[in-house]
Amino acid sequence: MQAIGTAWVFRFRAQRLRCCGTQGRLLTRHLTVAAAQMGPIQRADARDDVVERLIYLLRDAAAQNAELIAFPEMALTTFFPRWVMPIEEADEFYETEMPNVHTQPLWDEALRLGVGFTLGYALKTEDDHRYNIYHMVDKTGRTVGLYRKVHIPGHQEFEPWREFQHAERRYFEPGDDFPVWDTFGAVVGMAICNDRRWSETYRVMGLQGVELIIIGYNTPLNYAPDPTQTPLQSFHNHLVMQAGAYQNGTYVIGVAKGGIEEGVESLAQSAIIAPSGQIVRQAVTTGDEVVVARIDLDQTKYYKGTLFDFERYRVPAAYERIAAAGVDAEVERLDLADGPPADL
Repeated sequence: MQAIGTAWVFRFRAQRLRCCGTQGRLLTRHLTVAAAQMGPIQRADARDDVVERLIYLLRDAAAQNAELIAFPEMALTTFFPRWVMPIEEADEFYETEMPNVHTQPLWDEALRLGVGFTLGYALKTEDDHRYNIYHMVDKTGRTVGLYRKVHIPGHQEFEPWREFQHAERRYFEPGDDFPVWDTFGAVVGMAICNDRRWSETYRVMGLQGVELIIIGYNTPLNYAPDPTQTPLQSFHNHLVMQAGAYQNGTYVIGVAKGGIEEGVESLAQSAIIAPSGQIVRQAVTTGDEVVVARIDLDQTKYYKGTLFDFERYRVPAAYERIAAAGVDAEVERLDLADGPPADL
């Protein structure tokens, strides 16, 4: 399926509201979705074993009538940017085709069950580009779309003061768009981890009429550049996704790979969030766990058609700085090569 263009972005999707019988009753659009949270994947774990875990989660979600199952970021391997290594040595963590010999059983089982899913992994293309990918597959096993992570955090070179590295900028190029797709009876978009912290992520998709955003993440609890943020990781995680959902009238699924992976403790707390910004379902463990909700997609209209009626209330002329290159104000950029400032 093709990504949706912006020509009709402000239409209120009235064509999706169907009258029933002589009463003129509006039929709602329901979709049962699942956040398939994962516990840690260690470096020594074989892909085949990891895929078995994914299939177990898939079956669990399908048994609860889920139609669309969201797996997290980098769901096939450990989070390898915690180490700095020559790029060629990192090749073992990238996929070069999808599905492949390891993941074909996941595709086959999803097709047998009649469910779709999103899967996060590292991709190396034929022309040697490297991306952090989210891959959406429909109920027939066809690829709906690929999303390339836009906001790449961290650093490139080894920083000895860190307890562990966060070298995503060494291993991944950024994507350049936030597409949405008309699939699963909804307008669906994807984002990955650090993308969720940026309001532009949600608004670009919101302007395309998005009704469901799926966000996979691997988030260490320890934020080395500023330890004062470490105890706020859980709060910030839900804060940004709830605000993004509310301000754009969309559902959000945030799905984690949590637990202690290669000695690094990562945030879990996967959640399904309503257009009101309220969490309707949340994981309670840090391991493999399925969280399911039956969502009413027409609830998005109560926000898109009232308080956040973009066509009526937005003032694009006042927002030019958002899309402009550079920053008007002088911002002190912390030099973290030798660790965070002593007063943090």
